[in-house]
Amino acid sequence: MKMLKVFTIITLLVLQVSCNSKSDKEKNDFEIKTNAKKGNISIDNTLELSLSNKKKHTIDSVVYKLDGKTVTENLNLKHHKLGKYAIEAIVYFNDDEQQTVSSTVTILNNESPKIYKFKILNEYPHDITSYTQGLEFHNGKLYESTGQYKESKLRLVDYTTGKVIKNINLADEYFGEGLTVMHDKIYQLTWKKGIGFVYDVNTFEKTGSFKYGQSKEGWGLTHNETHIYKSDGSEDIWLLDPKTLIEQEKIQVYTNKGKITDINEMEWINGKIYANRYQRNGVAIINPINGAVEGVIDFTPLKNMVTQHEKLDVLNGIAYNPETKTIFVTGKRWDKLFEVEIIK
Repeated sequence: MKMLKVFTIITLLVLQVSCNSKSDKEKNDFEIKTNAKKGNISIDNTLELSLSNKKKHTIDSVVYKLDGKTVTENLNLKHHKLGKYAIEAIVYFNDDEQQTVSSTVTILNNESPKIYKFKILNEYPHDITSYTQGLEFHNGKLYESTGQYKESKLRLVDYTTGKVIKNINLADEYFGEGLTVMHDKIYQLTWKKGIGFVYDVNTFEKTGSFKYGQSKEGWGLTHNETHIYKSDGSEDIWLLDPKTLIEQEKIQVYTNKGKITDINEMEWINGKIYANRYQRNGVAIINPINGAVEGVIDFTPLKNMVTQHEKLDVLNGIAYNPETKTIFVTGKRWDKLFEVEIIK
């Protein structure tokens, strides 16, 4: 009797799966067609959308949507953000029937990144124990955030001597990440706790905190006059409202070939985002409007110019000093801070 009961249940499940599969297949009367090759299209092209009408229905109208926004059948991509997006077609047919079908498209840049070199202007001492995560100048002073559990810190540093002027330690449960300084407030990320901290730039007193939204982790921070930009270790850079610290939108970092992940420490320099990539020796120059990687600075030689030791880690930490109009870079547990000029 038990065997019969089990057999009956299995039969019903098979029939249910079969019916569901058949039902899903029957619903797929239409298919979105595009001029994207293998799902990819360059930003200097026009995205052409059309439908494959498999069952020859009488189509009354079609509404196309890209990333949730209604678009025309021929969409000029010149001013669109790069990245992977969902396409939807809401099809009205046979007078009173409606069906929604979906697909995806990836919008790529139309040019490959330019490769830049650099010239070392000065070398300064840097704390060899600092696992550098964030680095930024504010009013001529250098602020640094460091990582690792039980080692994470927020610091004000005299960059010419390497002397620590002010320091606070994070609680042992937090792994410090990137920072930025805006409107006399320091914003510091933590890695996996989903929380960032706000400090008074003059006193280092913690004045608040903020939670992440869709960005699951904290990696890097920078800002311009209107937004704070936050990386989460993927190809996404999130734009935060500086008043509420709520994620409002994002850009996706792409080249002419595909996405660039592991976006880490960032710096706003002359209208562009300069970003370290974790475990890479290069810094990407990113267009903050559409996410295009316009250039890459190869800093490979620097790691060999610092003291080699067991805990030496990767390039990380980039800061622009408006007073000198030069860029400063270092790495995790590096004993040098390099002032450089980019050769274009």
